[in-house]
Amino acid sequence: MNLPPGEPPAGPWRVEPVAAVADLLARQARPTAGSPAILAVDGRSSSGKTTLSRRLAAALPGAAVVHTDDIAWWHAAFDWADLLAAGILEPVRSGRAVAYRPPAWDARDRPGAVRVPTGLELLVVEGVGSSRRALAHLLDAAVWIQSDQAELERRDAVRVQAGEISAEDYASWMAEERPFLAADRPWERADLVVAGTPGLGHDPATELVVADPPSR
Repeated sequence: MNLPPGEPPAGPWRVEPVAAVADLLARQARPTAGSPAILAVDGRSSSGKTTLSRRLAAALPGAAVVHTDDIAWWHAAFDWADLLAAGILEPVRSGRAVAYRPPAWDARDRPGAVRVPTGLELLVVEGVGSSRRALAHLLDAAVWIQSDQAELERRDAVRVQAGEISAEDYASWMAEERPFLAADRPWERADLVVAGTPGLGHDPATELVVADPPSR
C-alpha cells in the first residue's frame, strides 16, 4: 500500500473470517461490569469504517453501532470528543441507556436521538477520530483500517461526482483530517489493523484481511 507520510505499514497480512475477528476483538475488550465493551473503528475517509462496523456488530449478538458523524453533525469536523464522551461513552460505561441529542440537533430541529439501549455486549463507535487519544480511557479496544492513499482518493472522487459531498466541503474536510491523524496517530493504539484496500484474495462477504498493529 502507498500510505500517507508518517503512517507505518502493518503486516504481515492474513485472511480471517469476520466472525473470528469479531470474537477476537470482543475477547480483547475488557468491559466494566454491567456495561458493554466499547470498540472504536477508526480510519481515513472512505476506508470502509461504516461497512466494517456493521459487519462486526452483525457477527456478535447484543451489539450496536454509533456513528461519530451523528455527533459531529453541524458541530465540527473533529472537535467533538467532549460531546461523544459526555453524551455517549460515559453514560454507557455507567450502565445507563442513552438517548442523546447533540446541541446542533436541537439548534437545527433534527428529529430523533443517538440511542444506545442497555443490555448490550458490545458498542461499536465508528468514524474518523473515534479512537483518538483523548477518548482512549473510555475505550476497551480499537481497530485501525489501513488503506492505500490513491484508492481512498479515487473513492472520495466518486463520492464528490455523485453529489454526496461538494468539492469544496471535501477539500475543507481533508484540510482537517490529514493533520489531525498525523498528530494523533490512532494506529499506534489499535489492537488490530484491517485492510481497507486489501491485496490478498478473500471472500468480501465473509472474510477480512487483517494484521497486527505496526507498533507490535
